[in-house]
Amino acid sequence: MTLKTRDALPTPLDYTTLPREELRDRILARKAERNAVILGHNYQRVEIQEVSDFLGDSLALSQEAADTDADTIVFCGVHFMAETAKVLSPEKTVLMPDPRAGCPMADFVTGDALRRLQEEHPDAVTVAYVNSTAEVKAMSDICCTSSNAVQVVETIDPDRTILFVPDRNLARYVQERTGRTNIIAWDGYCYVHDDLVLEELDRARKAHPEALVVIHPEARQELLDQADHITSTGGMVRMAEEHDALILGTERGLVDQLRARYPGKTFVPLSGAAVCGNMKLNTLAKLAWCLDHGRHEVVLEEGIRSRAERSLRRMLQVSGGWTAPTAEQEELELAGVRPKGCGCG
Repeated sequence: MTLKTRDALPTPLDYTTLPREELRDRILARKAERNAVILGHNYQRVEIQEVSDFLGDSLALSQEAADTDADTIVFCGVHFMAETAKVLSPEKTVLMPDPRAGCPMADFVTGDALRRLQEEHPDAVTVAYVNSTAEVKAMSDICCTSSNAVQVVETIDPDRTILFVPDRNLARYVQERTGRTNIIAWDGYCYVHDDLVLEELDRARKAHPEALVVIHPEARQELLDQADHITSTGGMVRMAEEHDALILGTERGLVDQLRARYPGKTFVPLSGAAVCGNMKLNTLAKLAWCLDHGRHEVVLEEGIRSRAERSLRRMLQVSGGWTAPTAEQEELELAGVRPKGCGCG
């Protein structure tokens, strides 16, 4: 399928009238023309996952994209994730299918609000969860992910106060694991994980007594206390290879992905209502429109971008950095969706 500029339709609404197969063909053809790579977060709609070159956690996706020779990155996730891709790939064009796809947890903390807290604690170390804006990352000393937050905090002088932003639940989990009593947690949270309740867990366990309970550390402590395992979404994907039945305390888009990858296994959402509406703003029609028109581009002021990269690089240095996955790991992480590469060959 060869496309020309005149083939582009005016608005995303026009694309909703096209059949799914035509949208898929249009996406793949335009992706090749733009030498683009499509990143799909684990919480995306199945239709987005099916056309993504990479699936995974937000930071891992940005690292994968930086490792390609693609000229354009299309990030199907939320805004802070696309910003992170731009931080790590300043020479690439980064696009979002829908710029309204934001993260309420990231929005809990602004640069101005963090600056005021830092002024109250001038000797503190600021640790920013990667689920934060580029501006907040730029104002932080080091970043962390849900899987390495404990390791990052353990490298900080125990006498130094830590400002942990923006997730109070992850901060509480880190405090429990490290024994640190000098962590000041920002009062933010992910509503998807924070809304998980014990009653839902009890029902899921009764219905599936053979299943291990695996919960994301963004959940409240009372849920984490009941978990068999606490891990990131990437960790959940890896566990799916080794276990036949899991109850997953995270956004149910990951459950959809794992069910498609392992149809003979049992993957149960802890809550059927655990859906991130922001993630689901991205659709196949919007993705096709985005690629046809080269919209919406994520642009960062270089000072913010470079300082945010410094905080991310410090984290990677602490956690051993990042290396490309093995073929076996890649097959698991990508859930067998598409081969590695930008897809332009």
